[in-house]
Amino acid sequence: MTENSTNKPAHSIRVGNVRVAIWKSDNGYYNTTMERGFKKADSWGQSSSFGRDDLPKLRQALEEAYRWIFNQRSSNASDDEQQEAV
Repeated sequence: MTENSTNKPAHSIRVGNVRVAIWKSDNGYYNTTMERGFKKADSWGQSSSFGRDDLPKLRQALEEAYRWIFNQRSSNASDDEQQEAV
């Protein structure tokens, strides 16, 4: 689930076998990617498709991702305001 193999996500949220990664772009915006982990035989794999029972976990992870991004954007705005006041 890497947007760029050399970069790590800014934040990652896992709910059960569902993971949402949050990436910060060069222009300061945030993007998300989602994956579902599964075990096949003795190895683990990842998929970008979700079944019915995965959807509540995906919803929870996405809501947490939204809050995290919102808080980052809010704290960055507060930092900018403090720097302008100086």
